[in-house]
Amino acid sequence: MNRNAKILWAIWILLALLGGIGLIERLVLGHRLAAYSSYVPWGMWVSAYIFFIGLSAGAFLLSSLVYVFGVHKLERIAKLALFVAATTLIMSLVTIWFDLGHMWRAYEVITRPQFHSMMAWMIWLYSAYFALLLGELYYALRRDVQKLSPADVQEDDRKLKRLATIGIPLAIAFHGGVGALFGTVSARPFWHSPIYPIMFLVGALLSGGALVTFIVSQFWQERDAAWLDLLQFLSKIVLAFLLFDLLLEWAEFSIPLWYGVGPEASLVKFVLFGPFWYVYWVIHILLGVVIPVYLLVKKSDAKSIGLASALVAVTFFAIRLNLVIPGLVTPELKGLEHAYVDPIGNHLSYHYLPSFFEWQILMGVVALGIAIFHLGRRYLPLVPNSASHEVSK
Repeated sequence: MNRNAKILWAIWILLALLGGIGLIERLVLGHRLAAYSSYVPWGMWVSAYIFFIGLSAGAFLLSSLVYVFGVHKLERIAKLALFVAATTLIMSLVTIWFDLGHMWRAYEVITRPQFHSMMAWMIWLYSAYFALLLGELYYALRRDVQKLSPADVQEDDRKLKRLATIGIPLAIAFHGGVGALFGTVSARPFWHSPIYPIMFLVGALLSGGALVTFIVSQFWQERDAAWLDLLQFLSKIVLAFLLFDLLLEWAEFSIPLWYGVGPEASLVKFVLFGPFWYVYWVIHILLGVVIPVYLLVKKSDAKSIGLASALVAVTFFAIRLNLVIPGLVTPELKGLEHAYVDPIGNHLSYHYLPSFFEWQILMGVVALGIAIFHLGRRYLPLVPNSASHEVSK
C-alpha cells in the first residue's frame, strides 16, 4: 500500500469512527445534540439530503444519455454512473432518516399515507426509482459476470432502454418534486418560487455530472487517449451546466434585489452579505464557480478537469445550505421573535449553526457512501477493460 492510499484509509477510518459515535449519540439522545432552535426545525441534514439526492439524479440522467439517447461517447461510464446514482440515493435517504423525529416510524409514510402530501409522493417515487436503479444495474452488469449469447445481450439492452426511458421522467419527477416541495411553501418567501423545480434539476445535472467526471479522472483503469477524450467531453457538459446554473441563480437573486423591498430581498441580502457571507462568496462563487470555470476553459489536462469537477461537486453543498437555512432563520412577520415568551423568559430563537454532532452524522454518511463505492469498484465490473462488453451499438 502506497503512502497516498494509507492517507486515504486513515481519513476514511476517522470519518467512520466519528460517524459511528454520532450514530450512537443519535440513537441514545435523539436530536438533543442538534443545534435546532425553537423556530429552526431543519438544518444541515436536510441540506445534505437534497445535495445527495441531486447527485443521484444527475448521475442517473447522465447514464440515460447512453441507454435512451444512444450517446456512444459516454457508454463506457454508463454502469459507473448508475452505481454512483444508487450509492448517493442511499446516502440521501440515510441522511433524511436521521433527521426524522421518530426514525422507526418512517414506514408509516407508506402504511398511513397522506395523498395530498408532496413528501409522501416523493417517498413513493424514491422507492420506484431505487427499484429501477437495481433493475438497470442487473441488466447492465450481468453480461460481464455471466456468459450470455448475443441474443441475450440484445434483449438486455432493450430492457435497459425501457427501464432508462421510464427512469427519466421518474428522476425529473422526484428531484423536481424536491424543488416543488420547497417552492410550494408559500409561508416561506425565500423558497416560494416557481423556478425552484428547474433549478433543482439543473443543479442535479451539474453536481451529479461533476461527481462522475471526478471519479472517472481518479479511478479509471486504462488512462489512454480515449480516456482523456472522454474526460474532456464530460468537462464540456459540466461547464455548460455550471454556467446555466449560474444564470438561473442570477435570475433568482437579481429580481428581488432590483427594488430591494419585501422579505425576499432581505433574505437574499442575508445570503450575500450576512454573517455567513463567505459560504456564498468564497465556497460557492470562488471555489465552486470561478476556479472551476478557469480550469475547464483554460486547461484540458486530466488533473485540471478532475480538480475542477471535485470543486464543483463538493462546493455545491454550499448552495444547498444557502437554500435551506436562510429560509428559516428570519421571522415571517416583523416582531414575531418577541411574540412568545416561555416560562423562563426565552423568546423564539432564529439562530442556527450546525453542531459538531450534526457534522458527525454527515461524516458517517460520507464514510458509508465511500465504503459502498469502494466495494462496488472492487467487486463489480463498473468500468470497462479489454475483455468487457459495451452497450451494443
